[in-house]
Amino acid sequence: MQLIESRSLPTAMPSRSQSLRETNQRLNFWLESLVAPNGEPVVVSPAQMAALLSELLQAGGTLRLEPLPAPGIDPEFDRELAAYRRHVERLRDLLPSLHRQLLAERSRLEAQRSRVQSAAQWARASRQTL
Repeated sequence: MQLIESRSLPTAMPSRSQSLRETNQRLNFWLESLVAPNGEPVVVSPAQMAALLSELLQAGGTLRLEPLPAPGIDPEFDRELAAYRRHVERLRDLLPSLHRQLLAERSRLEAQRSRVQSAAQWARASRQTL
């Protein structure tokens, strides 16, 4: 019986168009998660912002690796690049409201912390008087 050696075949690297399409799909997912059904931005979690930032940094790095083809040379890439720009512009439009929500959340948390600190001081003072 002859032993057949199995070797994995090299996988082809995705084209720039394919890579950008996948990035656009992920960006669309994350951007959709930032907006409620009524169109208002939702409170953003740190994980959502980290994932969105990661996508943008990765896409930016990939796009900077090689010069962009002249418009019309690769129509598929042109479409994906236009979609990427729309996603970035959409994020730019969402950022002011996300910023306001984060400031409001920070204010709420600071007020809550102040109440907890006051309660803790009262509890310590109450124990000392007993």
